[in-house]
Amino acid sequence: MPHMRIDFISDVVCPWCAIGLHSLEAAAARIPGLVLDLHFHPFELNPDMGPEGQDIEEHLAQKYGANVAQLAGTRQAIRERGAALGFEFRMEARSRIYNTLDAHRLLHWAGESFGAPLQRALKGALLKAYFTDGRNVSDPAVLLDIATASGLPEAQARQLLATDRYQAEVRDAEAQVQAQGIHSVPAIVVNQRHLIQGGQSVEVFEQLLRQVLAEPS
Repeated sequence: MPHMRIDFISDVVCPWCAIGLHSLEAAAARIPGLVLDLHFHPFELNPDMGPEGQDIEEHLAQKYGANVAQLAGTRQAIRERGAALGFEFRMEARSRIYNTLDAHRLLHWAGESFGAPLQRALKGALLKAYFTDGRNVSDPAVLLDIATASGLPEAQARQLLATDRYQAEVRDAEAQVQAQGIHSVPAIVVNQRHLIQGGQSVEVFEQLLRQVLAEPS
């Protein structure tokens, strides 16, 4: 079966990252036998945000200059895109936005110590926790619950969250991404050669995957 390496650069509080991931996987499912070798890399939308987070409406207005009508239209578009992909965005539950360094530390650990399937499970659980359930994904207790429910060992996850373990690795990975000229997410690198950015449609992702498969080895 054909395997394809995917380096997926994203944040867990980025709605277009959730859409991009589910669109990519839906596209791969249209190609018989294709297996995605997913690797998740960190990107913090709000690296300097405090632990209390910020009201989401206030944050988006400050960061992007969006008005109430624009925000409402974007929320509706996100809801519809998610629903078409089987992912529920409950925007009313997501009243605040948070820093995600600790979530990325967990993801780094999951990928390094337990492999791609568990890292994907944790990534999906973090996206659902924030966008569907409205949970605070910077709260160590919430992160511990998500980590253990995803299959990570509780004692080790608790110890990691109580320290700064993998903080340097996450910061280094983010610096490498910035050095490559990637300043927005999602950014998806296919087979370490092809970059596609944004929450693209299933059809766009399918076209790219088929083109990559058709390339001479």
